Amino acid sequence: MLRNQPRRDLRWLSRDLHWLKRQARKDRRITVSVLTGVLAFWYRQLSPGLSPADPMPASGALLALSLGLVTASGAAWLVSAYFLAITARPQREAVEVLRRVSRISRAKEWAFCSLSAYVAWHLLQFVTALLVR
Repeated sequence: MLRNQPRRDLRWLSRDLHWLKRQARKDRRITVSVLTGVLAFWYRQLSPGLSPADPMPASGALLALSLGLVTASGAAWLVSAYFLAITARPQREAVEVLRRVSRISRAKEWAFCSLSAYVAWHLLQFVTALLVR
């Protein structure tokens, strides 16, 4: 702390830090919900007994695109889960809290990337089914 720094600036910093912690808790809940949903969606979609018989793309390019989207969604899911796992331990210092907030926001971004790849894959399957029939 600097000697010249007014006392009220510290109150603003403390308030901002508390707001960031609350926002991080909310973002963490959203991220866990999205990751759980994406995992459940993929499980339902790829389980042989649960999903309807979706035609696999016949051409090599569509199959490669389909597998690329599945891989991208899985990789984004793993990166997001990694960032969430890093933030599991409690942080005491302000710098550690800021790092945690940053990691949680990155985890949320990656979770939505995973969800987007799933939606793109599902859309590809839908369009392929329309064109094949």
